Amino acid sequence: MLLSKEFTFDAAHNLVNYHGKCEKLHGHTYKLKVVLEGQPDSEGMIMDFCELSSIIKELVIARLDHAYINDLIAQPSAENIAIWVWKEIEEKVKRENCNLYEVHVWETATSCVILRKTDFN
Repeated sequence: MLLSKEFTFDAAHNLVNYHGKCEKLHGHTYKLKVVLEGQPDSEGMIMDFCELSSIIKELVIARLDHAYINDLIAQPSAENIAIWVWKEIEEKVKRENCNLYEVHVWETATSCVILRKTDFN
């Protein structure tokens, strides 16, 4: 079973190792989706949505919202942002009954990267 929660944040970045318009400083309203895989626990939940929200807001949103992402990630492409998010939250969302399954990062309403746990094997 999969459980997901979506978030948004506004941030600026530039892609220093890219040649095109995105090498210049610019911003996005990013959308982030975190997906857990697991089975309901004795309370009937994979994870409480409020608990997941608190974890993501503390570890990700508080650090990226209205920030210059290059201060945290050298080449902050959507792909590298997804990897960074994964590494920041993987252990904090892991439970006996669930683990991190996917991280989605949208740079625009129509452009998204999906990182799955199988991408690390």
